[in-house]
Amino acid sequence: MNKQTNTQAAVDEAQPAAPHHSPWPGVLSIAIGAFALVTTEFLPVGLLPAIAAELHVTEGVAGMMVTVPGIVAAFAAVLVTIGIGKTDRRYVIWGLTATLLLSNLIVAFSHSFPLVLAGRALLGVGVGGFWALGPALSTRLAPGSEARALSMIFAGVSIGTVAGVPAGALIGDLYGWRTAFHAGSAVAVLVLLTQMRLLPSLPARQSITFSHLPELLRVPKARLGIFITLLIFIAQFAAYTYITPFLAQVTQLDAKTISTLLLVYGAAGLAGNVIGGKILARSVRAGLVTTGVVLGLSTLALPLLGHGLIGAALLVVVWGIAFGMMPMSVQTWIFQAAPHAMESGGAVFVATAQVALASGALVGGLAVDHMGVSSAMVVGGVLALAMAAVTLRWARDGEQPAARLHAVH
Repeated sequence: MNKQTNTQAAVDEAQPAAPHHSPWPGVLSIAIGAFALVTTEFLPVGLLPAIAAELHVTEGVAGMMVTVPGIVAAFAAVLVTIGIGKTDRRYVIWGLTATLLLSNLIVAFSHSFPLVLAGRALLGVGVGGFWALGPALSTRLAPGSEARALSMIFAGVSIGTVAGVPAGALIGDLYGWRTAFHAGSAVAVLVLLTQMRLLPSLPARQSITFSHLPELLRVPKARLGIFITLLIFIAQFAAYTYITPFLAQVTQLDAKTISTLLLVYGAAGLAGNVIGGKILARSVRAGLVTTGVVLGLSTLALPLLGHGLIGAALLVVVWGIAFGMMPMSVQTWIFQAAPHAMESGGAVFVATAQVALASGALVGGLAVDHMGVSSAMVVGGVLALAMAAVTLRWARDGEQPAARLHAVH
């Protein structure tokens, strides 16, 4: 989302937590789960060359480590939402975190690429289920303080992007890529123990069925938002999945410098989050167009101007700003389009974002293997500009202000 998915993706409206308990330890336990998931989902981005070399696959094929969990997460967002029925949501969150631990262990000990992909598929179950449930559960824990609760969840996402992914890349450079996944396993254990200690009981009152899911798609403006989401997420991950090979092969940077640039990229994303919020307060359409144009031009320029450290660094910063604006822009648009449908349709939105993420990594990988690593940047740039064009042509701002949603960021 890399991952910041729809904040109204609840599948139930259960009773609030016991009033005599402080809500914030429980919210914190969900937030650190978000951090661990984001870090693990995108951990291969900083490690692709080393993984590809040791497992004897191309870097494009190694990109399947991002594609596979995205595909599985798309199905899991729906199937977990329906399959859990009235199970206490506390136990569901524990189980989803446990899939993160098992996934990291499988990948860390695997010497077969198909087995690595099996481990990553297990991660997809955790990713899809968590984003269909976690943000909404955090708001349920803190009734009356929903914005603060959601800001904690997205802080976990931001920290995972800013620190987790480049830290994993640095660990992989110093001690080997398997050690990075072992470290991810250790983090998952700590997160699970924390959740078992801090997360209160969250009993459900009702369950969701398949008949509830299409409600979001009945709204024309929401359907346009889904299409825009597909375009911009495919664009982002067609390029971002292969940023490390690009910086290594084209810019010819060493692993430590690449790790530093990934850190800068994440920090720029935080700035983009703030900038995007200000733009969205005035016009969601303008926020979407700005995201597409900035992301598109920065990635398209990398093959031309990214051969040296200064040029690459500047473009990575600009790209990071666009990345920070991306998730909040699309989710604000869809929320405004159908605020009444987000509880039942949240899983559909999560599934859409994950399908687009997986498709982007796959399309980028095909381009890399057939036309070289620079082509992934071109594919991403063209698709991002296409999203901006679609938005300019068909999107119109509604009357509802964006402040309600972007304030949580």
